[in-house]
Amino acid sequence: MPIFVAMLRGVNVGGKHRLPMAELRAVASELGWEQPETYIQSGNLVFSTEEPHRDLSARLAAAIGARMGFAVPVVVVAGDVLAEIGRENPYLASCAPSALHVTFLSAEPASRRVSTLDSSRSPGDQFQVCGAAVYLHCPSGIRDTRLTVDWFERQLGGTATCRNWNTVLALANLVGARQTAAGKR
Repeated sequence: MPIFVAMLRGVNVGGKHRLPMAELRAVASELGWEQPETYIQSGNLVFSTEEPHRDLSARLAAAIGARMGFAVPVVVVAGDVLAEIGRENPYLASCAPSALHVTFLSAEPASRRVSTLDSSRSPGDQFQVCGAAVYLHCPSGIRDTRLTVDWFERQLGGTATCRNWNTVLALANLVGARQTAAGKR
C-alpha cells in the first residue's frame, strides 16, 4: 500500500493553532488511512492509503478544519519522493546539516516562475528548486532568512511548508522502516 507523509503548516507554534498529535492521528484514522503515525509536535503524519495522492491534502485539511475549527495548510508528499529528497540534497556534501531545510510545495512550479526567483533575496542564503521541493542552505539560521514559506508561495504558487533537515531525515527513516516492514525495499 502506498505510503505518504502529510506536513501541516503552522500548528502548535505560538499557541495559536493547537493540534494535539493524538487528534491528528484520530483524524487520519477517521479518513480510513492506515497506520497513522506522527513525528514530533509540529504536524508531521506518516500514513498509508490507496486513495489518489491528488485528493489527500484537501481531505486532511477539511477534516482538521471540521474537527478543530481552524484552517491548516497541508502538503502531502509520496513516501518514495520524500526518501529521494532525503538522498538528493545538493547542499549536503558541503554544508552543515543544521543549516539545511526543505520547503515542500503542494505541486511542482512552472519553470517560468522558478526562473524569476531572486537568488540574491537573502544574502548568504542559498536555495535550489528541484521538482516540488526547495532545498535551503541558511547558515545564519532559518529565523533570519528572507527565503520564507510565504515568499515561496507568492513566487511559485500553491501551498508550502518548511522542515529542518533532521525532520526530513526522520520522516524519510519512518517511510523506509515501513517499506522494509512491507518487504518493499
